[in-house]
Amino acid sequence: MNAERMHQILLGPGDIGKSTNAAEANRQVVFEVLENATKAEVREAVEKFLSSVIAVQVLNVRGKIKRFGKTPGKRNNWKKGYVRLAEG
Repeated sequence: MNAERMHQILLGPGDIGKSTNAAEANRQVVFEVLENATKAEVREAVEKFLSSVIAVQVLNVRGKIKRFGKTPGKRNNWKKGYVRLAEG
């Protein structure tokens, strides 16, 4: 994988709500990742920027149906990556 793609895979931190409890209990970090990123690409990107990775789980989050004033709308779909880090 080239360096440019690796920089684009991790979009930012994941949501703060439920993921915080899971992260503290299991040494996990949650990221928002590209929708077409694979587990292997997420692992490689995190190992380059943070530390060694034990396991990666990814899941697709569907955008919620919301109203914007009178008109119905939909938020964007996105992908979340749970990365379990090694100690150290």
